[in-house]
Amino acid sequence: MSAQQEHRGRRLGLTSLTVAAGGLLASLICVAFAVLLWAIADANNSVSARRASRTALVEAGNMKQLLLDLEAGQSSFVITERETFLQPWRAARAAYPTTARRFTESATSQDQRRTAEQITRDFQSFVKDYSVPLVEMVRRGDPAASGLEVMTEGKGRVDALRAEFDEYITDERAQLAERTDAAGANSHQAVVAATVGLAASTALVTVFTVLQHRAVVRPVRGAAAAAEQLAGGDLGVRVPPSRVAEIGALGTAFNSMAASLQDSRRRIMESTEAVHRRTARDLHDGAQQRLVSLMIGLRLARELVPETETAATDLLDQSIDNAQTAINELRELASGIYPLVLTVKGLVAAVQDLASRCPVPTVVESTDERRISSTVESNAYFVVAEAVTNAVKHAQASRIDVSVEFADTLRIKVADDGVGGVDEASPGSGMTGLTDRVAAFDGKLAIESPPGGGTTILIQIPIRD
Repeated sequence: MSAQQEHRGRRLGLTSLTVAAGGLLASLICVAFAVLLWAIADANNSVSARRASRTALVEAGNMKQLLLDLEAGQSSFVITERETFLQPWRAARAAYPTTARRFTESATSQDQRRTAEQITRDFQSFVKDYSVPLVEMVRRGDPAASGLEVMTEGKGRVDALRAEFDEYITDERAQLAERTDAAGANSHQAVVAATVGLAASTALVTVFTVLQHRAVVRPVRGAAAAAEQLAGGDLGVRVPPSRVAEIGALGTAFNSMAASLQDSRRRIMESTEAVHRRTARDLHDGAQQRLVSLMIGLRLARELVPETETAATDLLDQSIDNAQTAINELRELASGIYPLVLTVKGLVAAVQDLASRCPVPTVVESTDERRISSTVESNAYFVVAEAVTNAVKHAQASRIDVSVEFADTLRIKVADDGVGGVDEASPGSGMTGLTDRVAAFDGKLAIESPPGGGTTILIQIPIRD
């Protein structure tokens, strides 16, 4: 009784440890994650603010450049009185509305926006009240245009605008530096807090993992690996026994399921192969023989009819041709269901017969040829037939090579020199059916199909005596 209580105590302690460690871990991760989210949000805001400040500085520089262009153009025109020197002045006036709007909209604060609006008003006043009238005075030949009073007024206006621009740019750069420093400090604090939380979480996870690894993780990992192999088509995989009752029960159930699936799939394929064989034999021995007898009878009747009876002879000739066509089609149908040569001569002969009827030149090579299980032979044949058909229909190939090797494992390789680019999982590629046939006998199928490099299909099926 005391041993049982001790066992129960250990189990309860493990459960309590699991709950406590899980709760603490979840709390630490939530705190660290929240801090990281805050740091990321703050960094994003800082990046956006810095980007906005840089944009404002660029737009302020563009406005200041317009002022310089206006001043240079009007000064050159005053000195030379030649219209060609007004080109920068005209370009600056044309660009002013768009540049002024972008300059005002790029302001990063209310104070900066008010300053930008004041600058645009002063800029516009300079153009309207001074620059344009000055150009008109020069065009009229007014000597006052180059007088000291006018020139002094212009210089004063330009210097005032430059001072406004310099103040705006200085304030914006100060805000940019302040935002950069604040973002750096916040990021550093967030990184420190997140590092501490993650370090504590890592230490807790490490301790908890060591305690749980032998009891749960290792057996579950083995079961997961076995399940992955089973999902990939390896029905021969089994889970080793475990000392943990729940894992042991899981392994027993898994092994029973895998064995049942393996037996069931083999029986289904063997039953299907038997049906195909019987259907092909019935077609050959039944309907095909009757058609042959009918054609012989028609030929005998044709010989008995005089050549003068042209209508009757033409009808008999047409009937003989139709009967021969039906026989050929029936033979083709029977061959597609289950070729007779596969039953009589085996896999290699059947593949060679298939190659002889292929519209694309096909070369067949074999090594250590021998007879194996009829079910494996039939499924291997139809895998080759499907692969060759796919190459003929889709690969645009000029040559197909088929290699058949017999050893402990039946190895079949079908290679073409076509366009390649076949995806095993792509719909309509025909690969799903091939994979299912191969997997039915614990086999494996691999495809190499680089674009422009042809397609190679490798099939491996274990041979059991």
